[in-house]
Amino acid sequence: MEIIHIVLGKANPDRMNGVNKVVYQLATKQAEHGIDVSIWGIAENTEQNFGTRNFKTRIFKRSLNPFGLAPDLIKSIESKKQNTIFHIHGGWIPAFYKVAKTLSKNGIPYVFTPHGAYNIIAMKRSGLIKKIYFNLFEKTILKYTDKIHCIGSSEIIGLKTIFNIEKAILLPYGFEVPAKQTEIQMIKSEMIIGFVGRLDIYTKGLDLLLNAFKKFQVQVSNSKLWIIGSGNEAKRLEEMVTNSGLHGSVVMHGSKFGEEKDTLIRQMTVFAHPSRNEGLPASVLEACNFGIPCIVSKATNMADYIDDFHAGISVENENEEEIVNAMLVIHQLWKKNQLSQMKTNAQQMVKTNFDWDRVILNFESLYKIA
Repeated sequence: MEIIHIVLGKANPDRMNGVNKVVYQLATKQAEHGIDVSIWGIAENTEQNFGTRNFKTRIFKRSLNPFGLAPDLIKSIESKKQNTIFHIHGGWIPAFYKVAKTLSKNGIPYVFTPHGAYNIIAMKRSGLIKKIYFNLFEKTILKYTDKIHCIGSSEIIGLKTIFNIEKAILLPYGFEVPAKQTEIQMIKSEMIIGFVGRLDIYTKGLDLLLNAFKKFQVQVSNSKLWIIGSGNEAKRLEEMVTNSGLHGSVVMHGSKFGEEKDTLIRQMTVFAHPSRNEGLPASVLEACNFGIPCIVSKATNMADYIDDFHAGISVENENEEEIVNAMLVIHQLWKKNQLSQMKTNAQQMVKTNFDWDRVILNFESLYKIA
């Protein structure tokens, strides 16, 4: 059996796109376990500007029509009628409606991972437009898929409100722990609160983070907020920082990758991710892997893990006061040099729940098509 992952992009792990990163890791691990796996990407260009991989990658040019597919992609799909399962990644993507229709027309099975698209909070954003789009297009993908793969409990809850969840399966992704672990280098003179991710202010809760940090700074002046990432709203976020009077305390590092990004994360006192909507944020797992305690909202689907392992503090969605209080608790522990156990817990959480070699075995159930 061959598994073909369909993504928007090139599954480049050195980008801020969390879906591309986790699909790359999934395919890599599947190939290591002897599975015949490929990634087919739909991108603006077909240049293969990425490193060597242990699986096959094909890039198809994105159509000018949002609902269109390149002719060679359609022909390639139609040629895969025997012993192949497609795995579509990402919700609310018009091209995937056409992919699903083509697969269904040719009797080719597929599974679908929305990656947080059906979280209740996410559904509220542009709610009327999404409702119309769902009934016209998105519902078709769910109707013809063999299984709906949810990576967090919030998506199961959200999915219940719009579709029968009989085909849904809850299965988190794993996390690839770097072979070489560098010792954590903490900054002792000031508390560093960090965020890493795409600069989508509403989705990632960056407005909540800025407001909470401003209130926190009133009580703890020797603190900084580091924001690592890029996006279309970077300029707007910079304006929010300036208007809040925080330009001297908030450092916007821009996009960082590889060791440069990891070095910054290792210097953080605490990692904050108050997102309104997520699938399963890789950045939180990266921080925990380095032993950085995390403040996460329920919407990240990481709250239960963080609470169970005492690896940080979970907060209710869209609750600035709880974020402030969590910062203050972490500050007290940091001030008393009592964060070591929480750091150890964070690393243990990753090893226990997100080890790819263990998680990959669970994916066998996802591809068992009746």
